Amino acid sequence: MIHHLARPLLVLAALGLCASGLAGCAAFSPDSGMTTVSELTNQSINKDVAFVRTTEGAGAVDGRVRQLLSRTLTADAAVQIALLNNKGLQAAYNELALAETDLVEQSLPPHPVFSISGISGKGASEIERQVVGDILALATLPFRSDIARDRFRQAQLRAALATLRLAADVRRAYWRAVAGSEMVVLLTDAKATAESTAQLAVKLGETGSLNKLDQAREQVFYAETTADLATARQTTASARERLARLMGLWDGGLDFRLPNQLPPLPRRPHALPTIEADAVAHRIDLQIARLELTALAKSLNLTEATRFVTLLDLAGISRRTRDPEGPPFRERGFDVQFQIPLFDGGEVRVRQAAEIYNFAFNRLTERAVNVRSEARDAYRTYRSSYDIASHYQREIVPLRKIITEEMQLRFSSMQVDIFALLTEARQRLASLRAAIDAKQRFFLAQSDLQTAVNGGGSPAPGSDNPTTIAAAAPPDGGH
Repeated sequence: MIHHLARPLLVLAALGLCASGLAGCAAFSPDSGMTTVSELTNQSINKDVAFVRTTEGAGAVDGRVRQLLSRTLTADAAVQIALLNNKGLQAAYNELALAETDLVEQSLPPHPVFSISGISGKGASEIERQVVGDILALATLPFRSDIARDRFRQAQLRAALATLRLAADVRRAYWRAVAGSEMVVLLTDAKATAESTAQLAVKLGETGSLNKLDQAREQVFYAETTADLATARQTTASARERLARLMGLWDGGLDFRLPNQLPPLPRRPHALPTIEADAVAHRIDLQIARLELTALAKSLNLTEATRFVTLLDLAGISRRTRDPEGPPFRERGFDVQFQIPLFDGGEVRVRQAAEIYNFAFNRLTERAVNVRSEARDAYRTYRSSYDIASHYQREIVPLRKIITEEMQLRFSSMQVDIFALLTEARQRLASLRAAIDAKQRFFLAQSDLQTAVNGGGSPAPGSDNPTTIAAAAPPDGGH
């Protein structure tokens, strides 16, 4: 059969080799494209990323995670644990590996189809052999392969975006958990003081030295502080659980240690005069949109090039006929099949491709406008939150401390009574709680600023692991 079909096979093989040489058959990379992901994320967060695919790799990750958990967690350590241990992120890397299989598949020539059929009757028989190849697919292979490379690059960017998004989520959860711990400590001390005051108010009321109104004021302060402490504990517990989920911790790692209070503010805020340009240049979501536009432009050109012929198959035929009334004979030939869109002239496909391209172009333009606005807004929020938190630290908290010390001195010299001292204690508690909130808002704004410049936006509400990327489906080349 090979001998009889030698000529059509040679034609198909020559076309295949020619197309392969033009397209450059892609091969699987040793790391499934993770080097690019690591380079992109390292520029923004300077953390190690790992695609765990072997038992040895899993063991190394477990050892690193245990080492980081053995110490009091910092924000950077929490991010590093999540990048190594979060299974949702590993699933995103699995999808990147799947995207690479699409790239390799699209760079290979189409497989020829072999067929053999036999017919017999009344002593006669006929055997027909065919080998069929898709000539149009071979001719367009370099273009489709080029588009597939752009799609794979998009998949790499999406994996990097998932990595940055996880890092941003971990930082937010970390700051909320630490701020919650600091609030719990503050409210625990306040509750102890309020309890002592309420007990004193009851005793004074029994002696007639304190009326019911003042007694109720002290008791309600204790009751409200108790409720606030319970709320703070629950909020902190939920923040710790969210942080544990993002870090991918199982039962054994849930006893991780966090600092009792937020770190001090930086001595001065960052000055970012080119924040808008930096965001437009570095945002990974914009890079993905640009690549999408490039791939669609190439796909549009391919669609226009194949608009009049959408199917072109070449078949080599060898037929051997045995007739009882004569000697057997052999016939050879070929068959060409092609499809011409007589009713629309390819206009439908071209219009569809053009509108998809215009859609992507408008979305990219809209995204670029939004990115600039988001960057400006994030920086303004960052600066204002720094100024507010710094104002509390430099002005309000020290002044409250001075007032408390002076009130204690006056109480010791009997210039003010216990109730004036307690009133000041309530006001100081309110200022300290506001100071913790202001500092937490600053660290959250700092994380949001990094996100606004590099990408990794907020996840969908209620999602803990928003790291899934879509493996890019290769275009069909318009046929």
